[in-house]
Amino acid sequence: MSQRIGILTAGGDSPGLNAAIRGVGKAAQGVYDMQVIGFRDGFRGLVENRTIDLKGGVLSGILTIGGTILGTSRDKPHKMKIGGKTQDMTDVIVENYEANHLDALVCLGGGGTQKNALVLKERGLNVITMPKTIDNDVGLTDVTFGFDTALGIATDAIDRLHSTAHSHHRIIVVEVMGHRAGWLALGAGIAGGADVILLPEMPYSLEQVAAAITDRVKRGKNFSIVAVAEGAMCREDAAVVRNLENRIAAAEGIDDRKARKTAKTELKAFEAGAGDHTLQLARQLEEMTGLESRPTILGHLQRGGTPSAADRLLATRLGTVCAELIHDGQFGVMVAARGDSAVPVPLEDVAGNKKLVPQDHPWVESARKVGVCMGR
Repeated sequence: MSQRIGILTAGGDSPGLNAAIRGVGKAAQGVYDMQVIGFRDGFRGLVENRTIDLKGGVLSGILTIGGTILGTSRDKPHKMKIGGKTQDMTDVIVENYEANHLDALVCLGGGGTQKNALVLKERGLNVITMPKTIDNDVGLTDVTFGFDTALGIATDAIDRLHSTAHSHHRIIVVEVMGHRAGWLALGAGIAGGADVILLPEMPYSLEQVAAAITDRVKRGKNFSIVAVAEGAMCREDAAVVRNLENRIAAAEGIDDRKARKTAKTELKAFEAGAGDHTLQLARQLEEMTGLESRPTILGHLQRGGTPSAADRLLATRLGTVCAELIHDGQFGVMVAARGDSAVPVPLEDVAGNKKLVPQDHPWVESARKVGVCMGR
């Protein structure tokens, strides 16, 4: 009998998801004679058993479309809100996996999806994942699909901001997505010719940023572009966060739930207060340099639109290898990009393995050598 596989997309939407679905589906059906169904809206669709038959016709024409034809959500199998209450729905997922006679479940997503897939693997399901996120922060893969498209969009935005910054003699502070990873801001900052790049991995000195901009003014440069990752922080704020995270870790180590909850509440309140970081940074730099400053938050436009050729190629490549691994009976792995190849990596090694920007990364060195201020 032919194998039967299910596919779902979880977490934030990302360019290349449809290309990945198409890659898995076409290879699975056309080469390995498998049956393929999709679950709508991530793990929630799997819990609610909402399916779509992914026959060849459904997969036609989706290669160039952004987002995901399956829909997505950020629900976790073991912490899902049902009727206003948070419940563990892994038993239901196991039941629906068996009711649909699945031989494997393909989960497309970022770091959170890798953790959720591991939970299902530990419950005995044949799970295989693919790395998707514009943040490029999934460990043990060269790159995630979605990153290249977002990089191009963010770079184009910075290119366009140059003209207004130059014309009005302004500082433009442009916020780039990436959560706590600086890959997108770093890459777009370099490619877009930003004068300052601020990353979450490198807490910055506000005084050094202002000094770098002031020095540009002295050299006849009457504008500056500051590319700031959404998770970037000044040294003082980073110290507060680090202290709270250490308190949380210490409380977990001694199983002190009250202390852990208190520290988590304080951390959430602090991060909420820092929500207008880009606006605050623009105001501070205006006060310190005397240059008019404007914040620009790119937001979700970085995740939208047609995927780049590189992301379509990567997603298709990983998708076809995914189908091959299922055919060979290899499960409990993520299909990782390694050079021009794709290799299986155990989910135990991937889950919780966040890929951040090293301080000595070649991109960082290149930025510094062309005169970019990294805030330190």
